[in-house]
Amino acid sequence: MKLQFRSIKQIFLLCIVVIGSLSCKKFFDQVPNDRMTIEEVFKKKATSEKFLANIYSSVPDDQQVIHDFPWVGTTDEADLTWSGGLNYPINIGNLSPTMTTPDYWAPYYRAIRSATYFLNHIDENDEIRSLNGQQLIDQYKAEARFLRALFYFCLMRQYGPVILVGEDVIAPDAPSAEMQQPRNTYDECVNYVVSELDKAAAVLPLVPERNGQPNDAEYGRATKGIALSVKARLLLYAASPQFNGNTDLSEFKNAEGIVLISQTLDAEKWKKAADAAKAVIDLGIYSLYKDPSGDPIKSLQGIFFQAWNDEQIFARKRNGLAQWDVHCEPRQAGGWCGIGPTQENIDSYFMADGKSITESPLYSETGFTDVSGRRIFNMYLNREPRFYRDVTYNNAIWQGGTMKEPAPISFFVSGPNGRNGHATDFSKTGYLIRKNVGPTTNIGSGGNGQRQDRPLPLYRLAEIYLNYAEALNEYSPGNPDIVRYLNMIRERAGIPQYGSGENALPVPSGQAEMRNKIRAERRIELAYEGHRWFDIRRWKIAPQVMGTLHGMDISKDGDAFYKRVETMTPHLFRQSYYLWPISQYELDRNRQLIQNPGW
Repeated sequence: MKLQFRSIKQIFLLCIVVIGSLSCKKFFDQVPNDRMTIEEVFKKKATSEKFLANIYSSVPDDQQVIHDFPWVGTTDEADLTWSGGLNYPINIGNLSPTMTTPDYWAPYYRAIRSATYFLNHIDENDEIRSLNGQQLIDQYKAEARFLRALFYFCLMRQYGPVILVGEDVIAPDAPSAEMQQPRNTYDECVNYVVSELDKAAAVLPLVPERNGQPNDAEYGRATKGIALSVKARLLLYAASPQFNGNTDLSEFKNAEGIVLISQTLDAEKWKKAADAAKAVIDLGIYSLYKDPSGDPIKSLQGIFFQAWNDEQIFARKRNGLAQWDVHCEPRQAGGWCGIGPTQENIDSYFMADGKSITESPLYSETGFTDVSGRRIFNMYLNREPRFYRDVTYNNAIWQGGTMKEPAPISFFVSGPNGRNGHATDFSKTGYLIRKNVGPTTNIGSGGNGQRQDRPLPLYRLAEIYLNYAEALNEYSPGNPDIVRYLNMIRERAGIPQYGSGENALPVPSGQAEMRNKIRAERRIELAYEGHRWFDIRRWKIAPQVMGTLHGMDISKDGDAFYKRVETMTPHLFRQSYYLWPISQYELDRNRQLIQNPGW
């Protein structure tokens, strides 16, 4: 789509970089002696690098779950306390073409345009060429190409088929007629983005480097493995039922009458997805993080707290994890009790024997056990290590924030974190997320406390293993690699494996059973990392798992608390929610832009 320039901050990103507070209109009207023109930006090494750095700033920060990316709170895995969050109007069914928040159509296209402008002009930078040679210019071009492809994928995961705008940047005063363009088919979008990622991967370094030498300071910049990982996720989505032979969308056509989602199931798409994931694995530079102590809990925590470890493929240096921390911390620790796992997600965790709660004899939903002087509901005993890493349940021990010593956390209605103690800051499910919550963060009071800074993993090897196993099961059921890579995830998690090792479980029989096991593993391993919203849509199971969700009875004290009740807000899922609505504003400016089905 050909979009107007609306702000240099987000198109050329020069208001921040080189022109201070000068308005965009005045910038184009006149060039004071102390200001750079856009042409001059690409003559200087420093300003060109700042331009590229600002394109990176549009990489999504999926842990900003309250105000920017509501993917966690709009699924069946967690509920957010506040009605002011982005998830609330979505959950109650208020999403519409006039209420499209979060609306990333225009922001991602602005980022795409910035990347394209960079690609078209960085070759003009003779200063970089004289200092570092053509190699660095080529690397920077590959980074911009990767970022552009990433932003297209971000659009596609939210909106489905989009508009491929090409290599030209339209002038700010371009007439409206030049902005009219229909949506491309989803397969055209996939093929284009895959091609761009392949081109970028062919040039990008294998590890972060500076001046041709490995350099840890460059972590977070695009590498070959990052580009191939985005490709693997994209192709997995493209092979899934939502986009592969989805006859529910037979009438979804662009302005030219072309069906936008393929109506023919193509098994080869699963093979492409499997091959793409295997290509990342075969680079041989990534490995699942394992703590030297061998303690599964420490290994699972280290994934997120050991910065730039070998499992982290693509991570964001600057991120919203401090906000994530304080929203997930209990009030006892100075937090806001804001993000609580649903009972449905609590139930998804395996038992210590590696079986589900419906299969394991270890599971009990009645009675209590004394654990170090704490009365623990038997539902929470004998669970797998990921449960104890991920969830703060009633009477679990927590230390962090303002807490000087470890102490049990209570969600009883009249307890220190219960709903009677605060008008808004209480868990609606009787649980809090503990996964990737930094215990030393303490910003709940006034926002000026300590932050536990760390990179935010956006792509990690465990996901690639699960992508590979899923795609392979769909294309080549029974392939031994399926169990092999699924078992690698389970072995690191400290639970019995399928068909091998101590207390081995039977290998799932048949494609359908294996599919269920892979999806169950994915739900647990990737919980609260922003995957579930896209997974339940691409599998086309969202209506079955959304709706009325449950938690403990937070209106009660004592034993009455331990009862499954409906959460305060249902998570509605309309058929139209399979693809996000495009705002009416965008439809009005481009008459060839067709709205997504159901809106």
